[in-house]
Amino acid sequence: MTVETPLVVAATGAFGRPYRPDLPGLGSFTGTVLHAADYREPTAYDGARVVVVGGANSAVQIAVELADHARVSLATRRPVTFAPRLIAGRDVHFWSVVSGFDHLPIGHLVRNPPGMPVNDDGRYRRAVDAGEPDRRPVFTGIDGDRVTWQDGTSEPVDVIILATGYRPELSYLDSLGALDGHGLPRQKRGVSTTHLGLGYVGLEWQRSFASATLRGVGRDARYVTRRLLRG
Repeated sequence: MTVETPLVVAATGAFGRPYRPDLPGLGSFTGTVLHAADYREPTAYDGARVVVVGGANSAVQIAVELADHARVSLATRRPVTFAPRLIAGRDVHFWSVVSGFDHLPIGHLVRNPPGMPVNDDGRYRRAVDAGEPDRRPVFTGIDGDRVTWQDGTSEPVDVIILATGYRPELSYLDSLGALDGHGLPRQKRGVSTTHLGLGYVGLEWQRSFASATLRGVGRDARYVTRRLLRG
């Protein structure tokens, strides 16, 4: 069935495609590679040597949970940073709303934001500081099942878990030429820069910090709708 319409809004969100970065040697690794999207529970890795790649919430949470069952390293591009989950007894997301930070339309100024801090009640920092898991810079190469670290040492590894985030799943727009070489939409504040009448809702940093959340998507939807209807 074909439907003709002057306006299309791609509202499938920002987290439909697990992101698998091109890490050195990863394609030749003979152990098990999985994305955090496929991780379920830690007992399946009892006694294994595991490397978790990533430094944000999912990576740290998975690595700390696994450290009770396996020997785990957290491989990151920069040191892990932490932020308190509660401030004056209220969740950090509460303060994002009441401070007005959620509403700041600064998303178009953000292209490659630095790693966000891990929301922590103290246990994750304590675990990483204690070396359970230990934190290391991302490996420099892989040969079979052996991972080479930046200090030149190498060791066999059983499992690599990529806690490296997600990208929008917009492959249904491939034929339009609306996406860049990384499969990301060419847009500004949710309005396509390639096709008149095409808009987006739910992208990370589309207009604000909250654009990919239920807190911010309504504001963005109203903005994109007004822009598209103006033509």
